[in-house]
Amino acid sequence: MFGNYLIGLREGLEASLVVCILIAYLVKTERRDALKPIWIGIGVACGLALGFGCALTFGSQELTFKAQEALGGSLSIVAVALVTWMVFWMRRTARHLRAELHGKLDAALQMGTAALVATAFLAVGREGLETALFVWASVRASNDGTPGPLIGVLLGLLTAIALGWLFYKGTVRINLAKFFTWTGAMLVVVAAGVLAYGVHDLQEAEFIGGLQNKAFDISATIPPDSWYGTLLKGVFNFQPDPTVVQVVVWLLYLVPTLVFFFAPARPSSRRAAAPEEATVPEQG
Repeated sequence: MFGNYLIGLREGLEASLVVCILIAYLVKTERRDALKPIWIGIGVACGLALGFGCALTFGSQELTFKAQEALGGSLSIVAVALVTWMVFWMRRTARHLRAELHGKLDAALQMGTAALVATAFLAVGREGLETALFVWASVRASNDGTPGPLIGVLLGLLTAIALGWLFYKGTVRINLAKFFTWTGAMLVVVAAGVLAYGVHDLQEAEFIGGLQNKAFDISATIPPDSWYGTLLKGVFNFQPDPTVVQVVVWLLYLVPTLVFFFAPARPSSRRAAAPEEATVPEQG
């Protein structure tokens, strides 16, 4: 459940910050007339993400077992790739996010209503689609038959919305660079578990061999239905009897990704250093 809460919090907070920055900028520049198109774009993006999640959930139920496993495994790998890219992108651009959004919004204001709708839709829609795909893959990997994973995601999203509101009101300030660094690292660990589970799905679908070649089996020591087994499953997508291929893929993804993620960032000559605290333009 914690892993899914983290997904909802991390992805939801990115979307909340984007919305806060867009809305606050329009209020500060006295362009309240442009708020409606922005909210329309945000609403369409949220609807698209929800529809995408429903299509993944209910559409896959009509497939055969092997087809479900092949689809689940493939989309899990795609979800991990997208989330990994997003984690690195946000770590690199967190300090400059506000300036970039302001530039896009200024251009959209000059182009008209349709451009404003498109700007908000694209800014929020990407986060929504990534969240829907990764949540679907993570919930599928949890596979514990309880609503816990979905509750975790919902609580994470609600927390993100609340934090976004507090950011907008200027009540809360956090160090965005550090926040996205540490939550990003934890999300990489969660993604490693989703990737390993996706590989297992492909083995079940007979796309990859080695399904019977277990790396180890500690089910007797850590029963999957025990409270600590459930906790490990929920946080790290831990499996007590993984295959050799799963373990190899997990290590090949997790270790290099964390090494590159924590490697010192190269200084940019094109941009001056910006404050790391989360700030939103004050309302006019």
